[in-house]
Amino acid sequence: MTDTQSTPLKAVIVQVTPFQQNCTLIWCTATMKAAVIDPGGDLPRIKAAIAQTGVTVEKILLTHGHIDHAGEAKPLADDLGVPIEGPHEADRFWLARLDDDGRNYGMTGVVFEPDRWLVEGDTVTVGDLTLDVYETPGHTLGHVIFHHAPSKFAQVGDVLFQGSVGRSDMPGGNHKQLIETIVTKLWPLGDDTAFIPGHGNPSTFAHERANNMFVSDRALAE
Repeated sequence: MTDTQSTPLKAVIVQVTPFQQNCTLIWCTATMKAAVIDPGGDLPRIKAAIAQTGVTVEKILLTHGHIDHAGEAKPLADDLGVPIEGPHEADRFWLARLDDDGRNYGMTGVVFEPDRWLVEGDTVTVGDLTLDVYETPGHTLGHVIFHHAPSKFAQVGDVLFQGSVGRSDMPGGNHKQLIETIVTKLWPLGDDTAFIPGHGNPSTFAHERANNMFVSDRALAE
């Protein structure tokens, strides 16, 4: 997330859809091979970012199946000729209703099944990079996150935000489970981990543990 030549992973946020979702383009600086994470819509904007960075996209990664994260994953995959990996199969429910949700929200939603469902312990590769996959339910049943330990970087979708946490009031959501996911899956990755959320500004786990009113150490101790 810096511009130093020694950084193995770089990331650019492309805000898409009326929900201002953080579609994230990540790439391996050694190979310039890239992945698009959560292309929910606004494909011209995503393609412009790809062209500007000069990378070659080799796959699409999905954290979960909500319309603003997955609505146009299939058209982009078809256009680029690349596979879709993720989310966990428990989000099949959401992917199967993308067309209905698209009509409801005035967005494009194309139903598909990914080339690869992901589970805890899987890894995904982007060029020479290997990212670990963690199952992180609470926002949706099949939500996953991607973590690159050498870069101390994570893409956490709608689990955790700067100053907030993901919604849990939609089908498959569970607030207690969401908090447990953050404490047991995210915090062990390290306070110095920087993360890009599905919406809003990037942050670090240390900042959220100190300041987030939902999951700070102080809030959880009360």
